[in-house]
Amino acid sequence: MSGQGQGIAEASNFSIGALLAAAQDDLKAAGIEQPALEAAWVLEHALELSPLMQRVKSERLVTSDERTRVQALVRRRANREPLQYVLGTQEFCGREFHVTPSVLIPRLESVLLVEEAVRRCQELSAATVVDVGTGSGCLAVSVALALPTTHILAIDVSTEALAVARVNMAYHGVERRIECFCGDLLSPLEGSLPMTQVDVILSNPPYIEEMNWMALQPEVRCFEPRLALAGGRDGMDVHRRLIQQAPTCLKPSGVLLMEVGAGQAMSVCRYAEETGWFRVYDVLQDRGGIDRVVCLERWHGGLNVQVPSAATEMTQFTPHS
Repeated sequence: MSGQGQGIAEASNFSIGALLAAAQDDLKAAGIEQPALEAAWVLEHALELSPLMQRVKSERLVTSDERTRVQALVRRRANREPLQYVLGTQEFCGREFHVTPSVLIPRLESVLLVEEAVRRCQELSAATVVDVGTGSGCLAVSVALALPTTHILAIDVSTEALAVARVNMAYHGVERRIECFCGDLLSPLEGSLPMTQVDVILSNPPYIEEMNWMALQPEVRCFEPRLALAGGRDGMDVHRRLIQQAPTCLKPSGVLLMEVGAGQAMSVCRYAEETGWFRVYDVLQDRGGIDRVVCLERWHGGLNVQVPSAATEMTQFTPHS
């Protein structure tokens, strides 16, 4: 095959097989862990050919435009831009979601939030669920599709993130069932719904500790939105703020579900219980055995403490799911 074993920029007269091999060489040279697999995905996206058809048609010559498209995508990935941004999509809960650098790339661990929200609401005829820091909208959309009668509110401080979320809501046909709000944590809901009317608040707050920032992979540190990742000195700044605000909206026995980083669950649970507003009813583990989702239930009456106001909170800061 012409071009075999060379980078895309050096070779000419490419067949599909040679283009695939050259893309693999470029990604391998850039330190990508699975260059063959990712090269096949890039060609699938650029040429609209499945990996199987790439092999079947390996001798077909590619056009100049096809080569240029593949070269541009490979160059971005070789620069360590996440493949999900390069291709523009990520799978979550078995569905495809549009993603851009304005939103956090959905992770498998966050499926736990959706599953628990659905479990808590499946017996309710008209539940209300709030997705705080909706980002791509993957949590809000997944809950909406699982619970057709549920009223869902999606909040994000980033207008760019909300634009991505709205694209995904429309793509999955649930845009009329999800209300979007721009603002910090729960503050946009003040005055927009009666007090204590929410059944479930779910959120994937930023939880990377300050001292761990530079140790992140370049794909994460250099390309994903810092707003969605950095959680302050101990990684739990936003968790504490959300715990403080949540009683304003939650019904008695309503729940607050939050994703946490490794080793953070016990501290978040302790803080929540010390407010007097919550009891911990579960901590869900991810597939790696890490305590990943803290499940808090609001006490009836909140042990006689005053309901806080979201307007009194500190610096504005909202995560992206």
